[in-house]
Amino acid sequence: MPTHPQISNLIKQEARAAGFDLAGVAQVRQFRELEYFSEWIARGYAGEMTYLRARDASGHLKRASLERSMPWVRSVVVCALNYNAPEVYSTAVADPEQGWISRYAWGQEDYHRVVMRRLRMVESRLQRACRPAIQTRCYVDTGPLVERLYAKYAGVGWIGKNTCILNQEIGSWLFLGVILTSLELEPDMPAADRCGTCTRCIEACPTQAFVAPYQLDANKCISYLTIEKRGDVPLELRNGMGRQVFGCDICQDVCPWNRKAPISAAEEFQPRPELVNPSLEWLAQLNQEEFAEVFRRSPVKRAKFPGMQRNAAIAMGNSRDVRFIPALRQLASHSDQAVVSAAEWALKKLQALTSSAVPDQP
Repeated sequence: MPTHPQISNLIKQEARAAGFDLAGVAQVRQFRELEYFSEWIARGYAGEMTYLRARDASGHLKRASLERSMPWVRSVVVCALNYNAPEVYSTAVADPEQGWISRYAWGQEDYHRVVMRRLRMVESRLQRACRPAIQTRCYVDTGPLVERLYAKYAGVGWIGKNTCILNQEIGSWLFLGVILTSLELEPDMPAADRCGTCTRCIEACPTQAFVAPYQLDANKCISYLTIEKRGDVPLELRNGMGRQVFGCDICQDVCPWNRKAPISAAEEFQPRPELVNPSLEWLAQLNQEEFAEVFRRSPVKRAKFPGMQRNAAIAMGNSRDVRFIPALRQLASHSDQAVVSAAEWALKKLQALTSSAVPDQP
């Protein structure tokens, strides 16, 4: 069997051959940041994302202790794939008739499948190189670990003040995938934090979701509200959501490290034109079958049909475009109460604009 330094180099070569832009290796240990993750959970900042709060039989957070969840794991291989597209940033879009779907969801195929397919290629080559057999496991967002923390210690990038992984060459438009292995591989050096004194991401957040640098309250995050949150969106956060209907890119759009971010070479991430700055009326008028078909191979389906219609209604209310009133009246008769609530809220906003535009009668 090759030596561990040779295997580490082999993994990186195979990751590049599989199409990944970055790859690195981290040891498995109790990083100090895992204590912050436990505190984050305890403060309720995970909102309704119960999978982040999952615990083992001993009551320990699974994602805060990989050693307990999978005691056989010795190293974590972290691979990153650039998904940036040659399209406008959300901060440059002003058309009130259009909404915003997050950049990561524009592609031809759900990124989970794309990243996992490439991970399997690297995993297969690793297993062939190692005899006797080794244990491995691949994950894309679903493993019992905090991926971005291992990405930092694998040298892939640092954790920015907006809590995204940032790489000084590629920026933050990155999907992460991990391979857990029983091999004790040579680790890479952790990435240095290069955010400096910049706080643009914190200042730009419309819902003030950052309670401090590096600390996000998901309950106020537009990405959480439009994707993970079920039912009603809190009234006090609706105005700040603007015309975002799935996810939010604002804290990344304003990041200086993304100014020269390269465009992804991955075919699967070439944007579908109808998803870039989509028509709000089109989204609102989709029926359940059309929604399922349009987003069949897209991460957008995670928001679910009622969630997308709720989000479209809120975006229409924030558009200040009174031409949406007929569409909102239709949504106000929806079978889902959260959609009805959002539509009635939006109608009230737009109708107030029409009444204020009518001159006083003599």
